Amino acid sequence: MTLIRLRRIAAALGLVAATLAPFFLAGNTAAQNAAPEAASGRTEKALVTARRHMIVAAHPLAAEAGREVLRAGGNAVDAAIAAAFVLNVVEPQSSGIGGGGFLIYFERRSRALTAWDGRETAPHAAQADRFLRPDGRPRPFGEAIGSGLSVGTPGLLAMLHASYLVHGARAGVAKGAAKGAAQGVPGWAQLLAPAIRLARDGFGISPRLAALIAQDRLLSRSPSARSYFFHEDGSPRRAGERLANPELATVLERIANEGPEAFYRGEVAVAISGAVQGATIPGDMTEFDLAAYIPKRRTPVCGAYRAYAICGMPPPSSGAVGVAELLGLLERLPMKQYAPNSLEAVHAFTEAGRLAYADRDHYLADPDYVDQPVRQLLDRRYLARRSALIQPDRSMGTATHGAIAGLALHGEDHTAALPATTHLSVVDSAGNAVALTASIESAFGSRIMVRGFLLNNQLTDFSLLPAVDSAPAANRVEPGKRPRSSMTPTLVFERAGRVSALSNNAPSARLRWVLGAPGGPAIINYVAKNLVGLIDWGLDVQAAAALPNMGSRNRTTELEAGTALETLAPRLEAMGHRVHIDEQTSGVHAIAVTRDTRGQALAGGADPRREGVALGD
Repeated sequence: MTLIRLRRIAAALGLVAATLAPFFLAGNTAAQNAAPEAASGRTEKALVTARRHMIVAAHPLAAEAGREVLRAGGNAVDAAIAAAFVLNVVEPQSSGIGGGGFLIYFERRSRALTAWDGRETAPHAAQADRFLRPDGRPRPFGEAIGSGLSVGTPGLLAMLHASYLVHGARAGVAKGAAKGAAQGVPGWAQLLAPAIRLARDGFGISPRLAALIAQDRLLSRSPSARSYFFHEDGSPRRAGERLANPELATVLERIANEGPEAFYRGEVAVAISGAVQGATIPGDMTEFDLAAYIPKRRTPVCGAYRAYAICGMPPPSSGAVGVAELLGLLERLPMKQYAPNSLEAVHAFTEAGRLAYADRDHYLADPDYVDQPVRQLLDRRYLARRSALIQPDRSMGTATHGAIAGLALHGEDHTAALPATTHLSVVDSAGNAVALTASIESAFGSRIMVRGFLLNNQLTDFSLLPAVDSAPAANRVEPGKRPRSSMTPTLVFERAGRVSALSNNAPSARLRWVLGAPGGPAIINYVAKNLVGLIDWGLDVQAAAALPNMGSRNRTTELEAGTALETLAPRLEAMGHRVHIDEQTSGVHAIAVTRDTRGQALAGGADPRREGVALGD
């Protein structure tokens, strides 16, 4: 039975990727190719334009909350924070305070570029064999994600608060950067107010959330989540039903008044650690792990492509390195001459993806534990050598990682991630920008619900096998370590000279695009595909987001089902590609920035595969 047929049968039975996953051990192609969240329909969307400010987020209520903050005098960071808290309420399957995230901030006046790391951490008691059975084999993936072992110490809330203190509009007022700023500039408590109101009063369940609730069999078996997402008779809550979350409203009110301490210490921390340790397969997170969590401010990664610099998150996210390397491998190829959806474009893009993902899987991990060859991977000579492996008429199959002198050899990585994620993009009236990607890993995370929010299962982003042939995986479990991510919040600038691989200054003040996407390990492909569409094919952000998805994660060649790309399968197979056709539920949210005699002009695009919208003034 083919994988495509297996997944179609599963869909007919109401199963999602997380339910299929127990049938596959980590490393299996099926588990690696599975989509993180099931598709829930497609709605074509129009390009949205604005002059003052804009936000693009995964739910209309979140985008509206962000726009209201911008209208009230808040900046891009303030708007992103307000929207992120609303997403916790209305899109609970994808992100929230029980998970983590990454934020890139650009301050136009100073050209300062800042990367904030709010990735979850492994408990201090975690050991490398965390996901192994007594016989040394990995636990089935579905068993791992629904366990206390999968829950990492949440980092999103701490990161949002840290970025607010440094970059929020009120911080600018305090530093004198915003002369004559109104007293009405929204503060921390006001940024949480929309989410608190929605949690207290309720909101209408969206079609996408309703579909995911109905399809997720692990969720229906979770004692802590069942009463919230299902009726007393066991039937799933339906689209349009009003859903209130008074427990979450109470927690958010405390965070609004007391700050992150209300979450990381005291009774909420006790409830989190108790739920993790009391799971059917218990974990080992403690109150100490929560109290000890610290978000990190890191140096952004930038790579050159054509006339632009692509900047984003450094490790432990593999996103910016992966996108910059993939595009760097394409630099010598005439992508502009290849038509979108053509055989030549798909072949070139997927071959570059094999090489970039081979390096990602071998080298990239938490930089506080493993030396990271970021400069070497983005060196133009290295990229030229790797790019020469791309043949015009034949697939290389599975690529091997490149050789980098002086680095320890690592074992093969065995990670089978199915992350559910959200992304939002913001540009404010001063030209400052935020790209924020947040996640709780698979849809509904660990399915463990505490005080109205879901806990993540991000620790399954570690390699489930800690070593192969005695060579340790770079991304193995270690105490306090952050699992490798593929989240790729991205800012793109017009180049002004050479691009430094690591820099706290933007390559120029000429910001062109703000974008990112959900989609698990495929995020790198989604973002890179959009950038090829924007840069090489001259598409607007809405048209680029709507392009059929394609790519390779160094396994199969992945083509989006129901698109024109399906017709390429026979010719790709004749070139040696192993083709996998499936749903690819990306959720790209992008803003284009240009300037003219009237000031900045903004254009926003939201992926038609999800419920996101662009709003601006």
